[in-house]
Amino acid sequence: MHPTPLRTTRTPRRAAAAAALGAALLLTGLPGGQAAAATTLTNAGFEAGTSGWSTYSAGGQGSASFAEAGGRSGSSRLTHWSPSAYKVETYQYLSGLTNGSYTLSAWVRSSGGQNAAYLALRNCGSAEQRTDLPPTPNGTWIRLVTSVKVTGGQCTVSVNSDAKAGNWLNVDDLAFTPGSTGLAVRGVDVSMLKKSEDHGGVYRTSTGTADDALTILRSAGADYGRLKVWVNPADGYNSKARVLGMAQRIKAQGMKLLVDFHYSDTWADPGAQTKPAAWSSHAYSRLTTDVYDHTYDVLNALKAQGTPADMVQIGNEINGGLLWPEGSTDDWRQTAGLLKSGISAAKAVSPSTKIALHLAHGGDNDLYRWWFDNATAQGVPFDVIALSFYGYWHGALSDLQANLDDISARYGKPVLVAETAYPFRLDGEDAHENIIDLPGELVPGYPATPAGQAAWLRDVMNVVEAVPNGRGLGVVYWDPTWTAVPGNGWDPADPASGNAWENQALFDYADRLLPAAAWLRHR
Repeated sequence: MHPTPLRTTRTPRRAAAAAALGAALLLTGLPGGQAAAATTLTNAGFEAGTSGWSTYSAGGQGSASFAEAGGRSGSSRLTHWSPSAYKVETYQYLSGLTNGSYTLSAWVRSSGGQNAAYLALRNCGSAEQRTDLPPTPNGTWIRLVTSVKVTGGQCTVSVNSDAKAGNWLNVDDLAFTPGSTGLAVRGVDVSMLKKSEDHGGVYRTSTGTADDALTILRSAGADYGRLKVWVNPADGYNSKARVLGMAQRIKAQGMKLLVDFHYSDTWADPGAQTKPAAWSSHAYSRLTTDVYDHTYDVLNALKAQGTPADMVQIGNEINGGLLWPEGSTDDWRQTAGLLKSGISAAKAVSPSTKIALHLAHGGDNDLYRWWFDNATAQGVPFDVIALSFYGYWHGALSDLQANLDDISARYGKPVLVAETAYPFRLDGEDAHENIIDLPGELVPGYPATPAGQAAWLRDVMNVVEAVPNGRGLGVVYWDPTWTAVPGNGWDPADPASGNAWENQALFDYADRLLPAAAWLRHR
C-alpha cells in the first residue's frame, strides 16, 4: 500500500448465540413440515424443490422460503424473498453423526441490506457457528464455509434471513463434511504506530479506556503483527532500529511477526520501486549483494534479540518487480535474481521462516498467473502467495475468491491477504484529503460506517477461509493505528504532510476501537 495524496483510478464472525433472529427462529418445524433426520444432507442442490428441508417463519411468512429456477450448478436454488419484511429459516436436521469436527460449505449470493442473513450450524452440542452472507449486487456466487464440533451425534444446518421488504438471498450446492476450517493469520500492520505514539497519538478501548494500541488489538484477537522495513528513511521510522523495537513489543504480546521488506527508503508499490539512495548507483550484480546483506542484517538482528521473524515478504506489491530499473519484470532473470538473493538471506538466518511474495490487485487472476508462472519458471522458491485486496480498487469479492482458489491450487501454496482495509466514514480528521472520501468510491453494499467497515473485514476473512484444502492462510488489516496525529503524515521527508488514511483505521476520531476489530478474534 502506498498512501499517495493523489487519488487512485479506479459482527465476531460466528456468534455463539442466536442474537439476530432470537426466539423468532427457534428450531421448531411447522406442522407436517419436519423432514426425517439423516446423517448427510439430502437435496443439497434443491433440484427436488425444498424436499428434505423444513421451514420456520415468524408470523406465517413461510412463503418467503422457496426453491426456484436458476441454480449455480443445477437447475434450482433456494431463495429467501418477500415483498414485505420477513423472518424465515430453512433448515435440515442431521442425526446419527460420528462426533467430531464438521464443515458446512455453500454457494451463496445476496442483495445485502438484511438485518441478518447467515448460514448456521446449531444444536450440535457445542456453540452455534455462523457465517454471514456478503452482499453480491453484481449477482455473482460466493462460496462460504463454517465449521462446528459435533458432540452429541446431531446437528442442524440452517439458512436464516431477517430481512426488509424486497431483500433476497440465494443458496445452492451445500455440503456437510468431516473436517474443520479456520485462519492461522489474523493480523494487523502496525508500521506507523511508533511514530504516531511519539507525536502524541492516543488509543482507547471501545469503552474509552486509554491503553497501548498493541494490547488493545491483541485483546481484540490479532495474532500477527506486520512491520515494513525501509533502508534509510528520512524520518528514521520503519528503519532497522525502529523495527527491532516494535518487534519486541509484538512478541511480548504473544503475537507472531511478519516483516515486509520494501528495499527502498520510502513507499514501494506497483507504481514506485525506487532504489535506496545508498544503492542508487549500483548495478544489478551489486544490488543482489545489497539485498542479501540488508535482509540478513535485519533478520539476524531480530533473531539475536529473541524476536525472530515468523514470515518475511521479499518486496512489497512487486507487480512490476523491485529496485527499478534493474529489477523490473522487463527482465525476469534479474527480477528473479534479486528475489532469490533476499530469500537466500532469510533462509540463512532461519530455514523455518516462511517466505511470502506479495502483489497488489488481488482480484486480477491474469496478473497472478503471469507473475507466478514467470517466478516459478525462474526457480524462485517461496512458501506463501500474499495479496493486497482493496475492494474499491481491486474488484468484487468474487474476483478475489476466484483468484485465491486458482492460484492456491495452481502453485500448491497457501494464500494470504496481506493488506485490506475499509473506511468507517468519509470525512477527514485533518486537512489532508483522504484516499477514499466520496460515496461513489465505495464498494456497493458496504457503507462508510463502522458497520460497513466491520462487514468488509468479516467478508474478506470469510472468503479467505473458504479457499479449498485449507490453503486460506489469513488476513492482515493494513495500518489500523494510523490515525490523524500531526507529524505522522504520509511523506517521511515532510513533517508537515497529512494523513490520507485515518478514516480507514480501526480507531475512530475519538481514538476508540471500532467494531470491525472484533472480527480478528479466533473462534
